[in-house]
Amino acid sequence: MLYDYILKNYEKDEPIFLSELPGDSRDYVRQEMKKLVDDGKLERLFNGVYYLSYTTILGTKGKMSIDKYVDKKFIKSNGRVTGYITGIQLANMYGFTTQTPACIEVCSNEATTKQRKLCIDGRNLIVYKPITEITKENQTALQFLDLMTTIDKYSEISGNLLRMKLKEFVNILNVDFSIVKRYIALFPDRVYRNIYQGGLMGELV
Repeated sequence: MLYDYILKNYEKDEPIFLSELPGDSRDYVRQEMKKLVDDGKLERLFNGVYYLSYTTILGTKGKMSIDKYVDKKFIKSNGRVTGYITGIQLANMYGFTTQTPACIEVCSNEATTKQRKLCIDGRNLIVYKPITEITKENQTALQFLDLMTTIDKYSEISGNLLRMKLKEFVNILNVDFSIVKRYIALFPDRVYRNIYQGGLMGELV
């Protein structure tokens, strides 16, 4: 039974993609999912994406984690590395700004256009097409280069504190500068200036 399969393979706030469920007929699977939604066993996030119904400790209806949806759909699609977080959210995550991002920004191979805006359960999401295909090997190098494209725009810190934070970022993500060199020419010229001002130019030599 499809519901038993879902209970066994999915957590309560994990996205369930219609495309990944077993079944000989997509129409049959779709009909079964509709029945499960009608019976209150599943919730539909939007067409083709579902999650298990559950109640929180406060007695309210549980929600699916949008971050988990973004991770599964755009960052680790089908178990492969296909994207990364970018923009203000990336700068905020690593302490370059205290600005709260108004939306989730992600660069992903799953993007079909240069820039696509979505609203998922009330949260705004922007998906950018990458400058080159994102892989497990180059993910952190491309994320670093993306950060260095906008660091002068988003960072609220400067000088020695900025340089310290950038080195922390490089160490946490284990950025490989031999891979950075391979892709840096694909990015705007200001990346070189921002890397120099960030005290990381020696890493490129």
